[in-house]
Amino acid sequence: MNWDQLRSPVLGNMPRTTPVILPMAATEQHGDHLPLATDRMIVDHFCKLINAHLGESVLILPTVSVGCSDHHLDFAGSLSVQHHTFENQCCDILRSAHHHGFTRFLLLNSHGGNAGIGRVIMEKMGYELQDAHIAFLSWFTFASAELLPLQESARGGVGHAGEFETSLMLTIAPELVDITAIENIGTHKRPAWADGDLLKGAPAAYYRTFAQFTKNGVFGDPRTASAVKGDQITEVVVSKILSVLKELPLL
Repeated sequence: MNWDQLRSPVLGNMPRTTPVILPMAATEQHGDHLPLATDRMIVDHFCKLINAHLGESVLILPTVSVGCSDHHLDFAGSLSVQHHTFENQCCDILRSAHHHGFTRFLLLNSHGGNAGIGRVIMEKMGYELQDAHIAFLSWFTFASAELLPLQESARGGVGHAGEFETSLMLTIAPELVDITAIENIGTHKRPAWADGDLLKGAPAAYYRTFAQFTKNGVFGDPRTASAVKGDQITEVVVSKILSVLKELPLL
């Protein structure tokens, strides 16, 4: 159930063991072919299907739609907040939900730039709210083993605005995808120790802005994207998230 669509007395009567999801996203460029809302629409898509599966057995908080995206600001339309701003907002939302008696939280992330601070939020709030159970996951790394067989592009092809995000958007909102703007860009070379994508993390962290290594904001290869693949990705990811919610410890 969507937290903000409930009347206060209804939410007040929800069992306090109900798991609560905080979706974390971003509003930023996704190349020339995808909308700025891509990350937000993807996490909302997963949450909508989780809600359809669980109904009254889950609560979904409002999505944090602007994330940590300084590395995208060279491209028009990208919005960003500082890490401490994002941390403060998410922590305060969790504190509010915990104030109302809820203790089972899943931080569900769809943006790579939120991954580091997302883990900090989990650790900080886990220590502060020691009667709570708090988990954090990014859909692309959490389900990477199951998603790898779906990849058709070369190594690095499932990066930012690449094969998988484009496939998901072809499933979610094909009218917002400009397939004529998909370029034959291939992948971008980086040192081997910094070579990774959405599914395969790099051995070492390496910071570059997107404008420093890609002319159009894409890191990956969207040419093999399809709505069929978007459906397959959706099925895998939603199934995995449902398993987390089921296994999230009860007090």
